[in-house]
Amino acid sequence: MSPYRDAVTESKNRERAGGRAVLFVLVGLVVLVGGAYVAAYFASSDRVPRGASVEGVDIGGKTRAQAIAAIEDGLADRAAAPIQFEADGKQDTVSAERVGLSVDYAASVDQVGTDRSWNPAWLWSYFTGGDDVEAVFSLDQRAMDDFLDGIQDEHGSEPVDGAIRFRGSRYVVKKARDGAELDRETAQEALSETYLTDGTAELPIEVVPPEIGEDAVRAAVDGFANPAISGAVRIAYGKATAKLTPAQYLPAVSLQPEDGALVPTLDEKKLDAVLDQHAPAARAAVDATVRMVDGKPTVIPGKPGMTYDADAVADGFLEVVAAAPEDRVLEVDSKVEKPDFTVKDARDLQIKEQVSTFTTYYPHADYRNINIGRAAQLINGTVLKPGETFSLNDTVGERTAANGFTEGYVISNGILVKDLGGGVSQMATTLFNAMFFAGLKDVEHKPHSFYIDRYPVGREATVAWGAVDLRFKNDTPYGILIQTSVQPSTYSSSGVVTASMYSTKYWDITSSTGPRYNFTSPATRRLSTSDCEPSVGYGGFDVNVWRYFRRPGSEKLVRTEEFHTTYIPADEVVCVN
Repeated sequence: MSPYRDAVTESKNRERAGGRAVLFVLVGLVVLVGGAYVAAYFASSDRVPRGASVEGVDIGGKTRAQAIAAIEDGLADRAAAPIQFEADGKQDTVSAERVGLSVDYAASVDQVGTDRSWNPAWLWSYFTGGDDVEAVFSLDQRAMDDFLDGIQDEHGSEPVDGAIRFRGSRYVVKKARDGAELDRETAQEALSETYLTDGTAELPIEVVPPEIGEDAVRAAVDGFANPAISGAVRIAYGKATAKLTPAQYLPAVSLQPEDGALVPTLDEKKLDAVLDQHAPAARAAVDATVRMVDGKPTVIPGKPGMTYDADAVADGFLEVVAAAPEDRVLEVDSKVEKPDFTVKDARDLQIKEQVSTFTTYYPHADYRNINIGRAAQLINGTVLKPGETFSLNDTVGERTAANGFTEGYVISNGILVKDLGGGVSQMATTLFNAMFFAGLKDVEHKPHSFYIDRYPVGREATVAWGAVDLRFKNDTPYGILIQTSVQPSTYSSSGVVTASMYSTKYWDITSSTGPRYNFTSPATRRLSTSDCEPSVGYGGFDVNVWRYFRRPGSEKLVRTEEFHTTYIPADEVVCVN
């Protein structure tokens, strides 16, 4: 081999040896650095960064459990210390528990971080980083709301709207007043920020103005209330004029809140009542009729009325009330209204003479005097035109205290019980017999359940509001005037009930009563109820009554009508309580 080739080979051998040395050095460095990196990773695992702290409590380098324990110990006194606050200029304290605040120790540590990571940046942060952070709080919202509710109740108040109320012919002003309301969101935030500090939480109480303030009240006083009481209002119905004073019309007027103002408002129903009472120029027409005068049926002429557009009055009334004295007149279109039933119509009824009358008697009882007398008062003077049907319930109305009736005895389920209107059936029986002998058409009548011996057997009637009525139809060509009267009973005399019919005689009525049959025996009831009324029993039976129709002055029988009645036994009642 040549000397040159040997020199080259030797040089290559030396290069290989140097490269291996460098490689060994590099591998050693990598192993060294990697080992240190691995050591750093394992040294930082599950620990808080070395420089970390919570609310000034050092937790650096600690495990999660150690850090939690450290915060609990370090913040124990501060967490238990009361929170200072100020509301409406008054200072006080409250426990954190009362407002629902507490430290979430685990979350406070977790926000710093205790996770293991190969990330170089995280490892760098662990060994060189870590800041002081605020604690994480837990909030019981219900407790916080309860506390804030108490602050609102103590320092807050509802705003009071101004108002104007009319009293008689004057008005009374209710002053407006500001309210106070806690800013709950700001207050809650302030309490949370002050927790664990020596500061004072400001709980702001804000002014809440009323919807109707003093300016709105003043505007309503000047614009409406003062003019409204300044003088009378005149309503001109054509040539007739009605004068209404403030004391008369102000009950129909009010000032109501609307969009921050007091707006004049009219109660149209109340105004109609005021006009009916105090504006006689506006009245309904009165029909002609027939009444008893000096014991004789007499035609009473009707009266014309005056009609007007009530809506027109309502539409312009408030404007007139607020007008100046010279403009307080409301012009209303009106027209005369003639009666629907004229004097000629009343004369054509041919109500000239008494065509029937009937009288019954009753033993003394104050409730009978009251109830039968009231029924007679409501029925007396009723005029039935040809073809019309009379209803006792419709005419008398419900038997209530407000309608003038009192409590008395009625038959219910075969025995006597107390109820309003007891005794009215005496009037029903009397009126039924007057109708019977006048020859009118029986539309509805119901005899009593058991026989009462002061009534004509098989020819009597009872009534009950909403259940049983007495109805009859005027099927004659003439009108019928019904007259009813009561002579009250006394301790020494019976009461007297009379019902009479006036018309032109159309029928001569006679009657007959058959023998009693199908007799039944009473039972005995023993009752322990507090409202039990003892009574003596007697038997029931059936009976028939006939009504015979003849023309006045004729013996010829035109028709016969039969009435069948079954009376049940009246049980003996023994009160055992």
